[in-house]
Amino acid sequence: MELLSEYGLFLAKIATVVVAIIIVAVLIVNLSQRKRQRGELKISRLSEQYKELKEEMAVSLLDSHQQKQWHKAQKKKHKQEAKAAKAKAKSGALEPTGKPRVYVLDFKGSMDAGEVSSLREEVTAVLAVAKPEDQVVVRLESPGGIVPGYGLAASQLQRLRARNIPLTIAVDKVAASGGYMMACVANKIVAAPFAIVGSIGVVAQLPNFNRFLKSKDIDIELHTAGQFKRTLTLLGENTEEGRQKFRESLNETHDLFKGFVSEMRPALDIEKVATGEYWYGTQALEKGLVDAIGTSDELLLGLIEENEVIGIRYQRRKKLIERFTGSATESVDHLLMRWWQRGQKPLM
Repeated sequence: MELLSEYGLFLAKIATVVVAIIIVAVLIVNLSQRKRQRGELKISRLSEQYKELKEEMAVSLLDSHQQKQWHKAQKKKHKQEAKAAKAKAKSGALEPTGKPRVYVLDFKGSMDAGEVSSLREEVTAVLAVAKPEDQVVVRLESPGGIVPGYGLAASQLQRLRARNIPLTIAVDKVAASGGYMMACVANKIVAAPFAIVGSIGVVAQLPNFNRFLKSKDIDIELHTAGQFKRTLTLLGENTEEGRQKFRESLNETHDLFKGFVSEMRPALDIEKVATGEYWYGTQALEKGLVDAIGTSDELLLGLIEENEVIGIRYQRRKKLIERFTGSATESVDHLLMRWWQRGQKPLM
């Protein structure tokens, strides 16, 4: 028995030391992150990646002798290019590529549109270097979410439009509700044939536990200053007046949504499409919600020959606590996305 108690005391000491080491490590990591929390802008040259893929595929179809000759020629070519680049760097000359640039951004929106913080940085980076002949392509995927978040995301894209930089939105899967609010800012919307587009509407729902609480003799007191400070509540007793005001607020938001879409796409018959319904890509084209049918891959491949295509991604540095909670948040977003998909479209 004494041996067991000593062993337990030994384990407790070890556990204490381990916990202390972890706490110190966490503090050190947090202190180091405070100095570099802004994030990092990552650039990928999509044109070069496509060229390398094309060459790799072409070489794989050659016989061994031809491959050997090709690799020999490439080695010589790369050596000459490296020599020329070194000479250019030595002289301090910075010559432009000569081709106009296409900047590619990706926006995969969650319910709260938290990705707008990265979008802001990406748009700012593009505006800092873009020339009149350049353009922007945004690969967008979002079923929508909270109004302020997606309103801000759409406003970030409007910064490009205000500077007369051609903006194309590519929708491969879904751009509905707040997602379509973003998409309609573009000069051109390209959607895949079965991408979900539209859902120009506003929805809000909440449970009310007042009757349950009353049955348990639990009283809820809600005090407000202002007649409509609270219209509907979770726990209090809701009134018909409050319900009516809540509906009015929803209709006002819907009117603002319709007005925004009409301003961005004046040729659209807004009353016919602002019913809250969604449509697949080919149907959306008929109704004027999109301008062309195609995938983002087809769009970019069509631009690569005459443009330098560059991917822009801003990666925000996460705090330690966010790394632990991030996966849980993503799981909730995926679950909400599944619920939306099951409730809004048929299974195939």
